[in-house]
Amino acid sequence: MSNDVDFDLSPDQWETLRALRNPVSNGRLSKAYLLESLVKLDLVVINGGVPAMTPTGRKVLVRGSCRLLDVTA
Repeated sequence: MSNDVDFDLSPDQWETLRALRNPVSNGRLSKAYLLESLVKLDLVVINGGVPAMTPTGRKVLVRGSCRLLDVTA
């Protein structure tokens, strides 16, 4: 049985999740509401005010990479 969940994220949510692969230089992302939506989906956590991707978030990002190509095309 598979525990995979298919997330239907907006292009902005994908971009925010992608941006979290690298440390945020100034400690903030421009759109807090996007972070909040990703936290609700358990894709991102906030540790000490700094957003970080969860293991589920990493899995979704890797599996959704082909969708990101479709969005940008």
